[in-house]
Amino acid sequence: MTIDPRLNRIVAAQPHPLLFATISGAHLYGFPSPDSDFDLRGAHILPIERVVGLDISDETLEDSRVIEGLEMDIVSHDVRKFFRLLLKKNGYVLEQLYSPLVVQTTPEHAELKQIARGCITRHHSHHYFGFSETQWKLFLKESPRRVKPLLYVYRVLLTGIWLMRTGEIEANLVKLNESFRLPHVPDLVARKSSGPEESILNEADIAYHESEYLRLRRELQAAHDASSLLKTPSAETRSAMNELLLRLRLS
Repeated sequence: MTIDPRLNRIVAAQPHPLLFATISGAHLYGFPSPDSDFDLRGAHILPIERVVGLDISDETLEDSRVIEGLEMDIVSHDVRKFFRLLLKKNGYVLEQLYSPLVVQTTPEHAELKQIARGCITRHHSHHYFGFSETQWKLFLKESPRRVKPLLYVYRVLLTGIWLMRTGEIEANLVKLNESFRLPHVPDLVARKSSGPEESILNEADIAYHESEYLRLRRELQAAHDASSLLKTPSAETRSAMNELLLRLRLS
């Protein structure tokens, strides 16, 4: 994906300096449609006077609107909050940190990516179990049933299995399927990418996708059970993250 120059200007206009800014959502997952918005995610650095008082504001900044003709969904956390989320089993922030769709980066972003490898644990599987269940329920609830939530189900489960097996973050469903080779995924991606008119599923296919959903959940559980990943982030990882946070804040 080529980064639209308008995204660079949007990032430059943010109210606080950014540690990094990346693209998440459908563009990261490999199945954007013509009407997909841009999910811009990042970590910003609040000035020290904003974080030492009784009240802390702007820990999370959100902005959803059309900017320079682009439909934007912007979410950014202050670095302290972002680091704390990394120390929990939060797959969202891992995917944002390691997204290859980089709009802005810094040397400290690269440093954080190295440190955060120590935050990847086998218990991140719980994030992907929960996210896939939410998307599956959304898929079943809708009428007519759409391709989009079903693609999210497959994307989330394959990302979780891959993470448990390799310790690597890969959120792009098309790339993941080069290894998993699910025969129905290319057609689903093509239908989602072509626009709304192709995004409705045939009811006859539901039973098949349900069996695949349950099978992949079993695979994720097996990958969790066999994983050699840590159970919790190490003390060294937490210490390195704290040292980086202090440097960012004091600079």
